[in-house]
Order: sequence, then structure tokens, then C-alpha cells
Amino acid sequence: MNTGAIVRHSLKLAMLTATSRVIGLVREMVRAAYLGTTAFADAFTIAFLLPNLMRRLFAEGSIAVAFVPTFKGYLIENDREKIRTFLSSFLTVLTFLVTVAVLAGIVASDGIISVFYADLSPDIRQETALLTRLMFPYLAFVSIAAFFQGMLNSVNIFGPSGFVPILFNVCVVAATVLLSPHLENPARAMTVGVLAGGFLQATVQLPFALKAGFRFVFRPLRAAFSDPGVRRIFVLIAPTIIGMAAYEVNLLASSVIANTAGTGVVSALQFSNRLLELLLGVFAVSIGTVVLTELSDNAKRGAWDKFSGHLLFSANAVALVTIPATVFSVLNATDIVTLVFKARAFDDRSVALTAAIFLFHIAGLYLIAVNRVLAPAFYAQEDTRSPTWAGIASFGANIALCLLLVGPFAGPGIALAGTLAALVNTLLLVLPLWRRDRALFGPAIRRGVAYLGRIILLSVIAAAPAWALKPFVIPLFSANPWRIIALGAPLAILAALFFSLLFAALLFLRDEQALHLLRRLRARIGRTGV
Repeated sequence: MNTGAIVRHSLKLAMLTATSRVIGLVREMVRAAYLGTTAFADAFTIAFLLPNLMRRLFAEGSIAVAFVPTFKGYLIENDREKIRTFLSSFLTVLTFLVTVAVLAGIVASDGIISVFYADLSPDIRQETALLTRLMFPYLAFVSIAAFFQGMLNSVNIFGPSGFVPILFNVCVVAATVLLSPHLENPARAMTVGVLAGGFLQATVQLPFALKAGFRFVFRPLRAAFSDPGVRRIFVLIAPTIIGMAAYEVNLLASSVIANTAGTGVVSALQFSNRLLELLLGVFAVSIGTVVLTELSDNAKRGAWDKFSGHLLFSANAVALVTIPATVFSVLNATDIVTLVFKARAFDDRSVALTAAIFLFHIAGLYLIAVNRVLAPAFYAQEDTRSPTWAGIASFGANIALCLLLVGPFAGPGIALAGTLAALVNTLLLVLPLWRRDRALFGPAIRRGVAYLGRIILLSVIAAAPAWALKPFVIPLFSANPWRIIALGAPLAILAALFFSLLFAALLFLRDEQALHLLRRLRARIGRTGV
């Protein structure tokens, strides 16, 4: 797969991911309207946090870090019986582990909430524990879904894994709207939607895995744990478990610290993070998903020049997308939060709280995105220790900064701590690459930093005219009673001006990423006859 194929697959996945993120944004708008930044909103946020954190260990952690690189080796060997045995063994072990985790989570929910969230009022603490128990089976569904996704992505099939999050978000929205009038509170309705959406994520991908020719059954547990491929995964993931556990404790501790800053701060952080994930998921996550399979293939074949080239191209593509989005969002943070969330229970206080947090969250967009490209560079080489140590150091920095900044800055201090911790993580991922092979990665790193500086400078220059015109554009629509027009229209006009100026500057400078995107668009138009 060349850089063109990476862009092609990334764009296809990005279109599906963008659709999912938009519907996910609708989901958060519905959540904001029904829950706002109330105590019930905090209850749902905390309850979803625990199984969602464990998902990163059983799903994203094991699949991305260990399963895909190991499975790539089996695919290159092309022994169908070995592939079938490996898949069956891994599915058996994964199912056993997540079942134990789900049962343990259900049993321990009351104790966990009582210990870590003692500041909650008794009724909200009881509701949070109930929602946590109801939510834990989601961990099993999404872990099996990640197993199917890993198989399909390994053979460059990205469509199903890009589509199923759309189903998840639709389920949550539908359940909230339809069931809220019939349940005690909207948080319970959202919980039903989470469970239904997680179940669909797993079941919808199964036919595609079977169509791709993969076959798997449950094996005896002892035989499954003894499988060489499964043992290799445990060797690869062992250091990562420490890092992932640190990451989970990190998020849990951040939410505990945020809870001390006042009612609604935990939820405001979550709403802000959803906006961040919308921008992150449109392209950056798609690049990371696609590039992992390609880098794994390069590493298995020893094609290190291609490995370095693909990594640099992907990192530059991330900068091209995230830096302009960051600059525009910083200049329009309050308007964006008002447009997306303000309704019913999400009042002016909620807007001010969330917008202040969003400013510091969005500052870390590029760092978080590039980390999702850099980490696969290590996983592809079956090196899980370097990103693990980077994650642990980032965890320590985040907790220390949260404790330092929450007092003077409250919620925004928590967001700033996360951004600074992401910077620590980025530096600790770049340095090992540079030290590993300076002749190979040194020039790529220097070119990547230079490209980042160029995009920052061009984005700031392109933003100046849009910022200057903002006071004249907003009054043209402010009298309209519809918020989507009163705020949405000015933001759309300013965004069109900003990105048009930026893209024109990139084409004038013959930027490689921009030219490649233009060629892709021309080719697509030529094929469709548009």
C-alpha cells in the first residue's frame, strides 16, 4: 500500500467516521438538552467512564497493540489452518477475560462509586452505581466488536468498522428520546441505548468477517491459552497493560479531581471532550487505523524506508487537518459550544463552563492526534515498551498537573493538564524513534517539525481576515430566532473563508499533502462525471 492507498482508505474511513462523529455530536446535543450539566449528567458520565476505560484495555489495547501485528504475520504466512486456530484461540481467551471483567465490575460497582465519588449526594451516588452495573455488559459487546474490526482492518477492509459507530450513536439518540418519558430519568434511557448500540457493533461486523473468509470457533480454554499466537500477544501486551492501567487510573483520577471543582464540571469536561473527538475522529483517527496495518506490513517485510516515509506522510496529514481546526476553534470557542449544545437544561452557565474548558482541550488536538499515529509505529515493530513508558510518564504528569491547576483554574485547569500531558507523551514517543535509527528517522522528524511550523504560520495568517470580518458577519444573522441560523450561518461563512484562504496558500506553495488531496478529488470527479 503506497501513500495514495493510505489516503484513499483513510478518506473512505474518514467519511464514515465523520458521519459517526456528527451523529455522535447529535447524541451529545440530545444529552445536553435532557441532562445539561446537572447531577444526573455527572452520574451518567461517571457510570459510562468505568466500562469505557476497561474497553481500552480489552478492545483498543489488545487489538491495536498486539493482535494486528501478530495476525499480519499469520496472513503473510498464508496457512489457513493456522489462521483459523489462532483466531479461535484469541476469541476464546478474549471472551473469557471480558466475561470475568464484566461480572467483577457489576459486583464491585457500589464499592467503587462509594470510594472514589464519596462527594456525591447519597441519591446520586446510588443512581451512579445502578447505571454502572447496567452499563458493564457494554464492555463485552465492544470487545468482541474490536476483535472483528482487527481482522477486517488487517486485510484492508475498513468500511464495517467505520459504519458500526453510526449505529451505536443512533441507538443512544433513539433510546434517549423514546424512552426518557417512560423511565425515572433520561440517564437510564441513555444507558439502554449504550447497551443496544454496543450489541449492534459486534453483531453487524460478524457477517463481514465471515464473508472475508475467516472462520473461528470456541476452543477449550487450556488449549486457547496455550496457542503460540495468543502467547505472543500476551508477551506484546504485558508491558502495555501497565501503561493502559495507568491511563485508566489517570482518567479516573482526573474525574475524581474534577468532581471536587463543583457540580457540572465532570459533565462539562465530557461535553468539551466530545467536540474534541469530533475533530479528532474526522481524519486523524482514520489515518492511525489505516497506517497501523501498513506499518505492520512494512516492518514484517523489513521495508524501513517505506516505513519512515509512510509515518512522515501520515504525521504531516494529521498536522494539515488538526492545526487549522485548532486555530479556528480557539477563535470561536464560545460560539461553537453555544451552537452545538445550548438548549433546555444546557443554559448560559453550562455554555460558559464548557467553552472555558474547550479552549484548553482544543489546544491539545494535534498532540493527541499525532500520538495516535506515532504509537502504531512502535506497535508495528512489536515494541510495546516505549509507548508504555511514555504513557506512564504522561499519566504522572497529568495527575500532578491536575492537582496543581484545579485549585486556581477549576475545570479549565483539568483540560490544560491533559494537553500538557499529551505534549509529554509526544516528546517521549519521538525521542525513542530518533535514538533508534537517527539516519532513518532523524530527517523524517526534522521535516515533520518544519511542516508543523509551516501549517501553524499559514493557519494564523489565514485566520486573520476571518477574525477581522467576524464583528461584521455575526450581526447579519443575530436577529434570527433559530440558533442554527443565528450562529451556524456566520460560523459557516467564516470557516469557508478561513479554509479557502489556507488551501489556496497551500496550493500556491505546492504543498505535497494538499496537492495529493486535490488530485484525489479530481480523480473522483472524473470517475463520477460530476
